[in-house]
Amino acid sequence: MAKTQDSYSHSGVDYSKMDPIKLLAQQKAKATAKNLKNFGMHELTASRGESAYVWEEPDSYRALVVEGLGTKNLIADAVRPITGKTYYNNIAQDTIAMVVNDLIVVGALPQVVNAYFAVGNSDWLTDKQRAEDLINGWAKACNLAGATWGGGETPTLKGVIEPTAIDLGGSAVGIINPKNNLVLGDKLKAGDKIVFIASSGIHANGMTLIRTAAQKNSNMYATKLPDGRLFGEVLLTPTPIYVSLVRSLQEQAINIHYMVNITGHGWRKLMRATKDFSYKIHYVPEAQPEFELIKNFAGVTELEMYANYNMGAGFAVYVPAKEADHVVAVAKKAGFKAWVAGVVEKGPKQVVIEPLDIIFKADSLGVR
Repeated sequence: MAKTQDSYSHSGVDYSKMDPIKLLAQQKAKATAKNLKNFGMHELTASRGESAYVWEEPDSYRALVVEGLGTKNLIADAVRPITGKTYYNNIAQDTIAMVVNDLIVVGALPQVVNAYFAVGNSDWLTDKQRAEDLINGWAKACNLAGATWGGGETPTLKGVIEPTAIDLGGSAVGIINPKNNLVLGDKLKAGDKIVFIASSGIHANGMTLIRTAAQKNSNMYATKLPDGRLFGEVLLTPTPIYVSLVRSLQEQAINIHYMVNITGHGWRKLMRATKDFSYKIHYVPEAQPEFELIKNFAGVTELEMYANYNMGAGFAVYVPAKEADHVVAVAKKAGFKAWVAGVVEKGPKQVVIEPLDIIFKADSLGVR
């Protein structure tokens, strides 16, 4: 099978085309920040380009994020005829996780989550089992995140969305209190350790590439992994909600210098902070077996896999070296596997994955 380094862009997701628009939007949005002054508040400019936007209130910081699921639900739809399950309880958790895991990287704990369920045809909502799984799963995931399900929108977008499909997304507001829990990367220093928190597998990124590969391999979702599980079912393992991890780190007064939710842009995201450092990864975990299947089915290089997927590491916490082992212990107690993976060093802005001889230079990440 031919290998290529741009298969993901060929599948329809091209960050080189998307990121400039995101940057333009950030620039235009910045000019509107003056309106916060009408309420006696002001933005934290450094939060622009982070996963969540932050503004200051008298006694706390508030943060806001909007996120979408992407196309993982289409894989659930494709696997349902094979197993008879809808998987929309898992899909609901994936969507909530995409939202709140981006919110917590700035130190905010989610308070309210709003839902966006857009369908191509109202008939989608008449599949009782699927709809109930989505709603019950959404409520359960909100509880896992410690957040209230505030409200939502359920438009029917005929002509915009396929009649048999749903587009899922949401927004969340969180609080940073006390203020010293704010995390924006300004405290990053050479010598800081990078602690990885394990992923549950694919999470909810890179699905378009997987679906493109599945169109060429009709039995792909029914392929069995070495342990006997179906590839399609394994892909639908829900994304962990890392809120309890961050809450526990805050309760233990861990001096967090930075955090990253490893989603789109893969391990390139490890250099998301504005400071110019080299991020050296010394230890690479063994990725779950589904990643090797994706690589083989899609015919992509290892470099592209690490450029777009979490490869077993779903979240990263940067702390002073003396606190790294404490982070691992706190994570374990909160139910997450963690390990010290690398170090922040002086040098050009880049991510160096030493065991794999992979280097992502600064210009490979077109947007923060």
